Amino acid sequence: MAQDTKYYQVGQRPHEIFFHPAGDSPMRRRRLPFTRRHLLKWRSRANPKSLRQERALSDKRPFWWTLSLGALLVTTPFLSNSMITIVAIFCMFAAINVLWTLVIGTAGIFSLATLAIVGIGGYAAAGLNVWLGLPWPLMFAAGGLAGLIVGAFLALPSTRLDGLYYALLTMGFAEICRVFVIQLKVLGPTNGSISSVGSFIPQDWFLQRPGLLLGFGGAFILLLMSLLVFRVVHSERLGMSLQTAREEVGGEAFAETIGIDYRRARLYVFMITSGCLGIIGGFYSMFYMSISPSIFSLDQLLLLFAMIVIGGLGRSEGAVIGTAIVVLIDKGMLELGPLRILLIAAIMLGVTLWTHNGIAGIREQFRSYRNRKQSEARARRTEKGGEVMPEEAIEFTDKQEVYYRRFHKRLRDHLKTLITEELIEEHRRAPLGKHSDALNRVLNFFRRGEMADKYAIMRQPEGFHKYKVVAFSGERGAPPRLVDNKIYENINDAYHAVFLLRVNDLLES
Repeated sequence: MAQDTKYYQVGQRPHEIFFHPAGDSPMRRRRLPFTRRHLLKWRSRANPKSLRQERALSDKRPFWWTLSLGALLVTTPFLSNSMITIVAIFCMFAAINVLWTLVIGTAGIFSLATLAIVGIGGYAAAGLNVWLGLPWPLMFAAGGLAGLIVGAFLALPSTRLDGLYYALLTMGFAEICRVFVIQLKVLGPTNGSISSVGSFIPQDWFLQRPGLLLGFGGAFILLLMSLLVFRVVHSERLGMSLQTAREEVGGEAFAETIGIDYRRARLYVFMITSGCLGIIGGFYSMFYMSISPSIFSLDQLLLLFAMIVIGGLGRSEGAVIGTAIVVLIDKGMLELGPLRILLIAAIMLGVTLWTHNGIAGIREQFRSYRNRKQSEARARRTEKGGEVMPEEAIEFTDKQEVYYRRFHKRLRDHLKTLITEELIEEHRRAPLGKHSDALNRVLNFFRRGEMADKYAIMRQPEGFHKYKVVAFSGERGAPPRLVDNKIYENINDAYHAVFLLRVNDLLES
C-alpha cells in the first residue's frame, strides 16, 4: 500500500517561468527594426532532473516595459480630464529625458541645451505653420530639421570643450535663445509667443476629453519612438563604441588605439538626438497650439535636471521613473503651491545622498549591500581551518562551497576524537591489514583528500626497498616535492610515516 509522503522545499527556488519547447523545433528570434538585437533575450538549458528543454527570459526588462506601458495605455482613458493632461505631459517630458539621457549617459556630452533644441524645433514648426501655412503633418519634419541643424552647430564645440565648460556654453546658448525670441519684433505684440498653431487635435476638441485623449495618444507614441531610438543607438555600434571609450582604462586613448573614432560617434549621437528633440518640439507646439519663451527658461531646465537625477543617469527606465515622480508632484499637487518645488528638491537631495545611481539603480545597490552584509557575516564566524578565512569570505558567491567547508570542518572535529594512542598503535602493527571501524573512518577520510599536498610513497632508484615520503603539487606537469630526507627500508614503516603526517595535519586543522 502506498504511503503518503510530505515533501518540504529546501533552499531558494528561482522565481522564473520556464517554457518547454519541443526538442526538435528551432528557436525563432525576432529582431528589432534596423538592429541586430533580438526583441527578447532567452536563456535555454536542459533540466538536470527531467532532462527536458527549458527556456526562460534572461533579460526581463522588455517584459516590465510592456507591462508598465500597457497598464498606462489601458488606465488613462478612465482618468479625469486633468489627470489625462498630466499623463500626456509626463509622456512628452519622458521622451525628452530619454533622449537627454542618451546624450549625457551614452555620448558623455554634458549638454544643457536640450530644452533649447526642443524650443527651436517648436518655434520653427509653429512659425512655418502660422506664417507660411505649412500643414501640421509636415511640422514634425520642420521641427526635426531645425533640431538637426542646431544639433550640428552645437556638436562641433563638444570636440574641444568638455564637462563644466560645455555645460556653461549650452546654458548660455539657451538663455540667448530666450532673449532673442522675446526681443524679436515680429513676436513683440505677443511677448515672444506664437499662438493659433495648427494641430492634429481639431479645434473643436481642444481642451475637451476627445482632444485630451488624442493628445495623450500622440505623446504616448512619441515616448515609444524615443525608447526605440534609445535602444537602437545605445545598444548598437554607436553606443558600444562610446561605452568602450568611457569605461576602459585610458578611456579615449584606448578607443583610438583599437580604431574607434569616438569623436565622430559622439557627433552622430548628438545630431540624432537633436533631430528627435526637434520633432518633439514640433509636437509640443501642436499639443498646446502655441509656444512661448518659457520653454527656454532656467526653471524648466532645472526641473528636467531633477528628473534625471532622481531617476538615474544613463538608463531609460531611470529617465521615465524620475519624470513620473517630478511631473506628478509639479502638475498634480498644485494645491501645495511653492512647497511642491521644495518637495522635489528634498527628494532629489535624498536620492543623491542614499542611492548610487538614482531610483533605477536601487535594485543593484540593494543586491550589492546584501552580498556585502552576507560576506561580513561569514567573515565574523570564520576561523582557521573552518569554512573560510575572514579575508577570503567575500570571494565566495556560491554558498554550496561554504556549506561544504562547514561540513568538512564538522567531519574533521569528529575524526579528531577518534585519534588515540591505541588507534595509532593499531595502524603501526598492520598498516594494510584488517582495521577497526574507527581506523577505517580515518583512513577513508585521508584517501578522499584533495590531490594538492597529498602524501605518497616514492621508491628510490638506488635501492628497490628504499622509500621516501613526497607530497603532490596538485598541478599538472609539476613534480612532487620531497617532505624529508629520511629513507625507509620497510614499506610498512613508510605507510605508517605517511599516516602520522596526515594525522598531524588533521590535528592542526
